[in-house]
Amino acid sequence: MKHGFRLRSLALIWVAVAMVSASVATLLWLKSTQSWKDHLTSAQTAGLLAYEALRTGQDTHPDLHVTRLSAADAVLAETGKFERLSGMPQPAYVTVLSLQNNEGGLQIGAVSDVLRYPVADIQADAAPSGSAQLAALTRLFATYCSDPILLARYGNGPWQRVDGSAIWGCDAAPRDMRLMAVLVALLAVAALVTLIGNTTQTFDAFAQAFRNRRFGGPDSYEAAGPSELRDIVDSLNAFLEAERKQLANRAAVLSSVSHDLGTPATRLRLRTALITDTELRRKLESDIDSMTGIIESALTYTRAEMNAEAPRKLSLNALVETIVSDYQDVGEPVTLVPPRDVVVQGGRSLFMSRQGQSVVTTGRQVIVSGRPVALERAITNLIDNALKYGRSASVAIKTDAQTATIVIEDEGSDTLAKDVQELIGPFERGENTDYIAGHGLGLSIVATIAALHNGALSFENSTTGLQAKLSIQRA
Repeated sequence: MKHGFRLRSLALIWVAVAMVSASVATLLWLKSTQSWKDHLTSAQTAGLLAYEALRTGQDTHPDLHVTRLSAADAVLAETGKFERLSGMPQPAYVTVLSLQNNEGGLQIGAVSDVLRYPVADIQADAAPSGSAQLAALTRLFATYCSDPILLARYGNGPWQRVDGSAIWGCDAAPRDMRLMAVLVALLAVAALVTLIGNTTQTFDAFAQAFRNRRFGGPDSYEAAGPSELRDIVDSLNAFLEAERKQLANRAAVLSSVSHDLGTPATRLRLRTALITDTELRRKLESDIDSMTGIIESALTYTRAEMNAEAPRKLSLNALVETIVSDYQDVGEPVTLVPPRDVVVQGGRSLFMSRQGQSVVTTGRQVIVSGRPVALERAITNLIDNALKYGRSASVAIKTDAQTATIVIEDEGSDTLAKDVQELIGPFERGENTDYIAGHGLGLSIVATIAALHNGALSFENSTTGLQAKLSIQRA
């Protein structure tokens, strides 16, 4: 068998992938954050240089261009009609800022096609200088990723247009890598969760398959996944093979013993028939019947353990009806209880003050996947017990979404459910062994057959006697 990765290797790979992904995401995030801070700082520095260019009339930065407005535009700027200047965007949102300080007044108009800038914080600064305020304004331009047209006049000088889009404009803004960092982290988490989920799913799938082994499971298993799982499957297959051989050997020995005892048992019966003492002859015949019965019961129990019968789809109603009819044909007091319709309460709604009701008909066929011969043996054993310990037996079928339960209730039995529950083990018999026939394997066989169908055998006391409940998994 070809082996895959071991869990330890996979875990180391997953840890390495997680660390690399976290490192890449962190680097992208930090780099993007630092680039944005550098961009804002550059825009702020450009504001300081623009102030010096307005004050001195000289270029202070190669990407910062200061040009004088035409006479007509200067008149419009003087009256504050910045949106009517030539080359202004439409729509035009005008932000006006007037700075008065010891260095000389600075009048500013910013025209944008996107927004008016919130300059209240700039004007309310504690003791700002004109250069600091203009630097704060250009930083604001970069913060909002906009390309405004900046118009300014220093003191009594001319109105000038300041073009610094190459520094604080949207095109100059660095690429925001934070979203990519989040995507890298999310993709890494999704990939790791998927890989871990797929790996654990292989264990869950195998566990579920093995849990249903008695319910028609395969003789051996195959599993794809980590090497540890494959090793477990190999070991389990070897164990199942050894278990099958052990049960087969046990059945072969019991079958041989049963066969070999047939001839001497026949001779004993013939010789017993020659005994003239009636009481002694009866006791010897009873001992011979008990001896052969024990062997046959042990053989039946072993065959049930071997899970030899293949499961198939069958109607549980038809099986139970046939069994009950067989008992009734020989005059036994066994009755079949018809199923009852189930009333389901509905919820209240806005349109009805009372709860609605619906009836679920339970008279339809109950289809199960089971072993008909084994189920017939189990039901027959329980009915026989009900007739032994009570005056009559009633049989009913109850179902839900997962299980079907055959309920056999006797009448007149005073046995407690907890006492019967303790007799399920092999060769366990109650206090009535002197006057009730049996070998102590009947309930063990029923419990084994129930386990073969992913079910269970349980007992409950009722108002009339004792209820035996044989539950099996539905199809």
